[in-house]
Amino acid sequence: MIFAKTDIGKAREINQDYYYISSPQDKVELCILADGMGGYKGGEIASKLATEATKKYIQDNFDKIEKQKNEIIELIKNAIQYANMVVYEKSKEQKDLEGMGTTLEVCLIYNNKAYMGHIGDSRVYRIRKGIMRKLTKDHSYVQQLVEDGKITREEAKTHPKKNMLTKALGCTVYIEPDLRARNFEPGDIFIMCSDGLTNMVKENEIFEIVTSKPEKAPDILIETANEAGGYDNITVVIIM
Repeated sequence: MIFAKTDIGKAREINQDYYYISSPQDKVELCILADGMGGYKGGEIASKLATEATKKYIQDNFDKIEKQKNEIIELIKNAIQYANMVVYEKSKEQKDLEGMGTTLEVCLIYNNKAYMGHIGDSRVYRIRKGIMRKLTKDHSYVQQLVEDGKITREEAKTHPKKNMLTKALGCTVYIEPDLRARNFEPGDIFIMCSDGLTNMVKENEIFEIVTSKPEKAPDILIETANEAGGYDNITVVIIM
């Protein structure tokens, strides 16, 4: 089961987040989430283009591959790189779209495994047996500072440059996404979300809400983020 919702938040004039979730009858179970950036319209266009291009590439090519782990991971990588080319070329066509880009999270569920592709600072979490773990690493300036030992994780939460990305889709000719596969066990819950949620709601609160009412979690989490200020667009996808 998949539950999802996006919201403009309290402070933005436009929703630059975009997501896709497959229908039950689709041949491949696929969830994609993107958080766009750049100009008034640029981010909205980048996130939608990236999501639609990734979806199309995977759907068009899924039946052409052997369904082995390495081949599925390679399919996701190729889909993301194709989407990167689509967004990058669009940004070069129109002056007002120059410099647009987007984060991108891809989660393909097949044969009791979750195959993931990741660029940017949107996130994927997994809840298993009462423990929530972040499965993605933020591609951000502040994350780099934490890894270099220059600031603590607590300091990172309020750092003035916490939204500065070190990697985004569509900003360069070539992109190298993070790729991984994880077992999808009975009872597991995967959470995909934009930083409009994680900047407003603490991880322990996310855990409590998702585990208590998973089917209502997107609505409750968005409401909670908006109550905390809603400074950004908010998107949540729950996969069970």
